Amino acid sequence: MSETESSPRIGQVVQILQGREAGQFAIVIQIVDDRFVLLADGEKRKYDRPKKKNFNHISLQDYISPEVRNSLLETGRVTNGKLRFAISKFVNEKVTDLKKGDQLDGKRRCN
Repeated sequence: MSETESSPRIGQVVQILQGREAGQFAIVIQIVDDRFVLLADGEKRKYDRPKKKNFNHISLQDYISPEVRNSLLETGRVTNGKLRFAISKFVNEKVTDLKKGDQLDGKRRCN
């Protein structure tokens, strides 16, 4: 096992592997015990109605959102907007990393 699969941490981005939300990303907002975590994404899964997930049904990503982690540790809660921001930031960085090889054709996009 790699070290990213060791144990989830508060503020860590995970990919859901099982269930109706499979393939989607969420953030660990609480560690329940040695088998379960509470996940929220700020969109379908709001902070105040998190999803309880088994460790075996999630894939830990190598990214911990400092904004979410600090907010949870300092105040004990986090806004749904901050959760959405952290996930979109992670997805944008991950997609950018995956597409870097495709950008070698010299074409540039301007926004």
